[in-house]
Amino acid sequence: MYHILVVDDESRIRSIIRKYAEFDGHTVTEAGDGMEAVLLCRKNEYDLIIMDIMMPELDGFSACREIRKISQTPIIMLSARGEEYDRINGFEVGIDDYVIKPFSPKELMLRIEAIMKRVKTVPTQASAPSKPNVIIELDGGGLRADVTARLVFIDGERVDMSPKEYDLFFYLLANRNIALSREKLLCEVWGYDFFGDARTLDTHIKLLRKSLGRYSNYIVTLRGVGYRFEEI
Repeated sequence: MYHILVVDDESRIRSIIRKYAEFDGHTVTEAGDGMEAVLLCRKNEYDLIIMDIMMPELDGFSACREIRKISQTPIIMLSARGEEYDRINGFEVGIDDYVIKPFSPKELMLRIEAIMKRVKTVPTQASAPSKPNVIIELDGGGLRADVTARLVFIDGERVDMSPKEYDLFFYLLANRNIALSREKLLCEVWGYDFFGDARTLDTHIKLLRKSLGRYSNYIVTLRGVGYRFEEI
């Protein structure tokens, strides 16, 4: 099973997560603030980190930035607030998921499994079979995607995206001109089923549009349904 680092200044929250995680067979290490979490991550390796935002010493956003300098361990951010700013800030600093307090411990365990399932299925460069690059060019090559290498270029300049932005972009690109429901996107890109949070998807769509710049209008919102990547 997994070794999980739980970071929260509330001992009650840490205790609840530990109870459910250990029931599922996981090992749990606790930290009471962001500073302690960073120090632990410098000394040890964890399979996944669950971290609160509002903490003494070092808040969750700052702790995540420090951890991302040394590790790509998946991070689930906890927050008592559900503002879009917090979600966007979290995803921009490299978190993998965002859960609003109060939360269902059972749902949190399902999110852990969904994230770890994705991590396990991503092939490493050493193990991935070699295959010719698949290049998709739109607008006369102004928007260029190297599907095999997971690279995106706009007017010849490489675009840096978060891992989840890449996942979402290439899934939309592979299914261009097809209407995709929010549920379908959450299930295929995040691995969520019934417990998927549509706000997570909408936030990533906003970030992806920002990354695409003048090509953001390729992503069309289908009111009440979802999204479509539409070749113009």
